[in-house]
Amino acid sequence: MAGDSNGSSAASESFVKMPTIKFTKLFINGEFVDSISGKTFETIDPRTGEVITRVAEGDKEDVDLAVKAARAAFDHGPWPRLPGAERGAIMLKFADLIDEHTEELAKLDTVDAGKLFGFGKAVDIPQVAHMVRYYAGAADKIHGEVLKMSRELQGYTLLEPIGVVGHIIPWNFPSSLLFAKVAPTLAAGCTMVVKPAEQTPLSALYYAHLAKLAGVPDGVLNVITGFGKTAGAAVTHHMDIDKVSFTGSTDVGREVMQAAAKSNLKAVSLELGGKSPLLIFDDADVDKAADLALLGILYNKGEICVASSRVFVQEGIYDELVKKLQLKAKDWVVGDPFDPNVRQGPQVDKKQFEKILTYIEHGKREGATLLTGGKPVGKKGYYIEPTVFTDVKDDMLIAKDEIFGPVMSLMKFKTIEEGIARANNTKYGLAAGIVTKNIDVANTVSRSIRAGIIWINCYFAFDRDCPYGGYKMSGFGRDFGMQGLHKYLHTKSVVTPIYNSPWL
Repeated sequence: MAGDSNGSSAASESFVKMPTIKFTKLFINGEFVDSISGKTFETIDPRTGEVITRVAEGDKEDVDLAVKAARAAFDHGPWPRLPGAERGAIMLKFADLIDEHTEELAKLDTVDAGKLFGFGKAVDIPQVAHMVRYYAGAADKIHGEVLKMSRELQGYTLLEPIGVVGHIIPWNFPSSLLFAKVAPTLAAGCTMVVKPAEQTPLSALYYAHLAKLAGVPDGVLNVITGFGKTAGAAVTHHMDIDKVSFTGSTDVGREVMQAAAKSNLKAVSLELGGKSPLLIFDDADVDKAADLALLGILYNKGEICVASSRVFVQEGIYDELVKKLQLKAKDWVVGDPFDPNVRQGPQVDKKQFEKILTYIEHGKREGATLLTGGKPVGKKGYYIEPTVFTDVKDDMLIAKDEIFGPVMSLMKFKTIEEGIARANNTKYGLAAGIVTKNIDVANTVSRSIRAGIIWINCYFAFDRDCPYGGYKMSGFGRDFGMQGLHKYLHTKSVVTPIYNSPWL
């Protein structure tokens, strides 16, 4: 299953030249600087468990400096006052620079997060550049509307940048999720302080360097590397930050909301956890359904909040699908993410690796049947076999908790009504998938599932034009599309009386 590439440094060197680490300091007001304390922390290569480099450890005092720079850039700097077309032009230069450095950026995310290098180079980083271009094109199209008032009044609205934004980025998609937030914030005319995940700080610092080269003014984009409980908490509590956008776990999302409420009632948007269902109906092509089910849980080694970790299969094809999954999972190659033949790299760090293995043991103890996988791969690094459980009950931990790893819970259902009810039996509501050839079934189920995005006969069908976010405890607010831009804008209404009206 693991092939020959199981995380050794020697193996990776044969596939691609390792990146040179150029930026390890905080980025504040257009300059790379040491943290005030002088502290640094290790960032680890999950392929080997070895240290890549040491990165500046920001804390509250560093966040204060970054917010001061962002506030000055917003209140007195050119960025919010530039015509939208000029902001867009700088963003287009930024996108071009990202394209020029695609390979290096993909390498950084591979060594820092264990992401597949080939996929990052061909998909993730190019899509980041396209995201910047998408919002660059929107920067000069931020318009309010003229209002037809019910009385003798003239009214219109203005859309204005919300101010200084704090972005807290997760480790599973360090580039893609960074720019789902940064790109619309730039287009809106806001300034920002970015806190990347402590597990994956390297590409965020590189992007800050490229932003400076592109002409983004000093203070507009600041990057504070460090830990969530110190630097992240300082961002959420800061009295001079106007909005926080957070992607991560539901538990931390609660803390972000509490901090916002206790400080200055800053606006908050949250994209949190998920336990997404995939419903496969009797009329589905079993081979294609098995491929979708595996993709839905094994893509990005299961470290994706919309992973289809609960797979519900209608009883008529259940046994056949189980056989297909068992065969296909055994052919899934796990190993060094620089190897072009590998389909699954290592989990992001030791903590996540051990958490996933603990959940696998929970599944066994609770009485689920381990169909395939369930063990570490290799002697070095944080690799786990693709794992499929059958005989899973809805109240088992593996069916309720977000594991964030390559672990599928497979369950049988009889009727459409049962499938819908069980799919909705979760505190989360981020995504869902439906596999059927029947348009009536597709329409009925898609309208009945309480989730922010529904994929029919596909999965992970993200697009920068399509809003994305959650219901229930999966959060609120939307990334992508024009909704992803508008959440960084205030609506201001302006009203004047019409001549000779009673208001004069």
